[in-house]
Amino acid sequence: MNIITVPFAKFLMFLTNSFQSYGWAIMVFGLVVKVIMLPFQMKSKKSMMRTTMLQPQMKELERKYANNKEKYNEEVAKLWKDAKANPMSGCLWSFIPLFILIPLYQVVRQPLSKMMALAAEEVTTLTNVLVDMGLYTIPERMDAYAEMTLANILGQNFSAVTADPGVAAFADKLSAINFEFLGLNLATRPRLFFWNYIGELGVYAAIMLFMLPIISAGLSWLQGKLTQAMQSQDNAQAAQTAQTMNMMMPMMSVYICFIMPAAMGFYWIEQSVLGIIQEAILNRYYRKKLDAEMAEFNEIQRKKNEELERKRAETERLKAEGKTQVNANTSKKRLAAKERNDAEQRAAAQRAAERAAKGLEKEIPASQVGTRRYARGRAYVADRYETAVTEEAVEAPVDAVKTEE
Repeated sequence: MNIITVPFAKFLMFLTNSFQSYGWAIMVFGLVVKVIMLPFQMKSKKSMMRTTMLQPQMKELERKYANNKEKYNEEVAKLWKDAKANPMSGCLWSFIPLFILIPLYQVVRQPLSKMMALAAEEVTTLTNVLVDMGLYTIPERMDAYAEMTLANILGQNFSAVTADPGVAAFADKLSAINFEFLGLNLATRPRLFFWNYIGELGVYAAIMLFMLPIISAGLSWLQGKLTQAMQSQDNAQAAQTAQTMNMMMPMMSVYICFIMPAAMGFYWIEQSVLGIIQEAILNRYYRKKLDAEMAEFNEIQRKKNEELERKRAETERLKAEGKTQVNANTSKKRLAAKERNDAEQRAAAQRAAERAAKGLEKEIPASQVGTRRYARGRAYVADRYETAVTEEAVEAPVDAVKTEE
């Protein structure tokens, strides 16, 4: 995880020092992340829209191969390949923001360990100094966001804390982080029962912190609806799944924004706003582009289907006329066998014609049974075991027998 969190922490610390505001640092960080992710999300969006546009063809294949699932899957795979569509790529890139959100959460949650690179012993020392100064009280229960509270206190009392001999050994690592942004302290978590904290936070701060998760959920829902509107609703199951996800994501957003500091809520809101703008622009851009591509693809498919239909009609005509065409893909062994069979058929027909011209009856070999030519085998002799063999013939030399034959 440090491979990701360390660069994130250094970059966020750089932005914080540059803007002298933790809030603006989070906003700029989110914008940079969005720009970096844009090429991947464009690829995902294009793939999703292309797959959606192929729904009519897929419906036709489903109707055509309703009783042959294997053939249907083959034709769908072929359709996707011809149209250069990959449904999985649309889902794959959607998981990448999670690999950014999780490390960012670690950086936001631990500004002392991550952004200021303090060792565990140094964090403990700083905590004890703040306790001794009466600026911090160690909570009875473990606080996952204790470092944010400590960093906030450090920023508000930076000169007094750094002057304490207890932190002299690592005072150069400490930084005064300004968590104030738009009248809110981003190190503070939203409160569900906000009216109980009006005295502590103030009316404006208590209400606005409470509204952060609500606003985040609303924007998340709007982004989901905009994405869902561009997807095909022909598949009832897929539509139901999309609708369920569009309800789950806002609920998850509310939960996360209530348990995390306000900084994460602002980041989530910013990502939703940028996502809505991105969806609107990409939808308009790719709609025109893909309409032209799909028109060309459909024309190619139409010509291909017409050619297949023409060949099918030609084959049916040749069959009706008793003509055949040699399949170029037929093996040489099979072609040779067919030629031998045709030669035998011609020879048999010629012998039958000669016998008929001489007034002879049709020749029926002893090996034949009915219309089965070699039912008893080619070397069948009816009286093989009834023919008498003389003692002289048995005792005669082999050469004599061969001569006699």
